[in-house]
Amino acid sequence: MDNRKNDTAISRRTVLKGTAALAIAGTATSLAKPFIRNAEAATLNIRALMWEPYVLPEMVAAFEVEHGVKFSTTFFDGNSEAYNKLKLGGTRDFDFVQADGFWSRLYFREGLIRAIDPTKVPSLGAVFPTFQYPDYPLLASEDGSDAIGVPFCWGGYGITYNADQISDEEVSSLNVLFDAKNGGHLSASARFEENIALAAILVTSRMGTQSAQRPDGKPFNPYVLTDEELAGVEALLIEQKKLLVTRYQDLGTLNNLMRSGSVWAAPEFSQVYRQLQELNRKGEADLNIQHRLQAKEGGLGWIDSWMITSGVEDQEKLDLCHLFMNTILKPEHMKQIADKAGTSTCIDIRSLSTEEERELFLMDRTAELKGLHMFDQPSSPEKWERVWSNMEAA
Repeated sequence: MDNRKNDTAISRRTVLKGTAALAIAGTATSLAKPFIRNAEAATLNIRALMWEPYVLPEMVAAFEVEHGVKFSTTFFDGNSEAYNKLKLGGTRDFDFVQADGFWSRLYFREGLIRAIDPTKVPSLGAVFPTFQYPDYPLLASEDGSDAIGVPFCWGGYGITYNADQISDEEVSSLNVLFDAKNGGHLSASARFEENIALAAILVTSRMGTQSAQRPDGKPFNPYVLTDEELAGVEALLIEQKKLLVTRYQDLGTLNNLMRSGSVWAAPEFSQVYRQLQELNRKGEADLNIQHRLQAKEGGLGWIDSWMITSGVEDQEKLDLCHLFMNTILKPEHMKQIADKAGTSTCIDIRSLSTEEERELFLMDRTAELKGLHMFDQPSSPEKWERVWSNMEAA
């Protein structure tokens, strides 16, 4: 998701980078070549615009040697940054781009990415059913005729909570984050878009507009709000402000606040939940910390994907791009991604994981993604920024 004025503070991929769980292990496996390259031909350069935590140096090095290519990377923090790079002619500079949520369809509508051939990515056979079309439709064109990307990693912006202080019944509703009963024991991130969208889910549920006919005729999307709904969100965020211990700028801060018992509940990407569960297992803490992916009113989620830009027209390069996606989606490489980036994968790696890892990385909870609203671009960034500014000034 685009983080605008919070990019340097707490972009999601900065979060992943800063909380990597384990070093990469093992070597990449050899893959059958779809063609034989001329040894004297100029080396092809496959260029990726991507999130830094998802780089696997050893796998990339093996891929380069195996196929006689060079793989180069440019990193970004937020979707808006990547989108702007492609819009400014970046389709000539990049062969791959990563994105999440609705951004893939935006790229396709604007001609920034091209359709892909899923039959050339057999590793997709190991994708959890939840992330396959039609259960997850956002990696297909709006008419469903073209595949436009492959699912990679996933997560939610759920509620991490102290189960000794917050009951399961309480955390079943987003109201737990705005309840005066928990005043002085709540925290929220500095990410203005996720704060507004999460509050919007609760506000529209209370107003009854979430399930009613929407002005645009489309299903409810917490990133597309009426002025009345935005006014309700602003009022709710102002009420919440006095209940918060702080708006955390980094996960280390939230970790410390929850370990000390100062904070009982906070929305986050499940990273602090994993950190504190690990401390419990090591005997370094005794905390009953749990994570709720989705409240009854709804929740926010994301699926990161790989896409091929519209600048790829040469068949040889197109084949290599499909081959690279097939390679990185292999379970053994996705296990390395989970260990390195500390995030859940769309590929089923349960057979390569311990029972503790299955729990920590929510591998048996993928069905909970259904109903989560995918990260999107606010329909009116100016109005959203005004809501956030008014809240800060209140």
